[in-house]
Amino acid sequence: MRDAVTTLIKNYDVAGRYFDRNAIDSLKSYFESGTARVQAAAAINSNAAAIVKQAGSKLFEELPELIRPGGNAYTTRRYAACLRDMDYYLRYATYALVAGNTNVLDERVLQGLRETYNSLGVPIGPTVRGVQIMKDIVKEQVAAAGVANAAFVEEPFDHITRELSEQDV
Repeated sequence: MRDAVTTLIKNYDVAGRYFDRNAIDSLKSYFESGTARVQAAAAINSNAAAIVKQAGSKLFEELPELIRPGGNAYTTRRYAACLRDMDYYLRYATYALVAGNTNVLDERVLQGLRETYNSLGVPIGPTVRGVQIMKDIVKEQVAAAGVANAAFVEEPFDHITRELSEQDV
């Protein structure tokens, strides 16, 4: 697992280059946003259960067929598994947010996830929608916590939805 700093260093090391202006600007931006990233993570951590619960409620309100007989979240076990997965995405999105790098999502969450979901018959569309709903709730929570410039909050959630979404070949 890497963060923005170690990724930048690795890329310049592989190329055998000293940091240029772009690298210095990237490092400066990452460090300047550090306090806001930690504040955002604290806001998420203190409200994680409520964020997942609210996102799940909104998802099932938008897509009620998921919790009806035959739906993918029908039965207590499946419903709980859906919320467990949403919590998992939220936790790893928080790690990526603090790291300023989506590498942890690729390594620990996304590798093979679409294939696993497809093999289990878990629909990708509602999963993606659930992550988008969580992103919106997290943005509200982070803003309410007083984090002024929180554009970085979107990045890990957008990365998850982009990677999970079906792609045209």
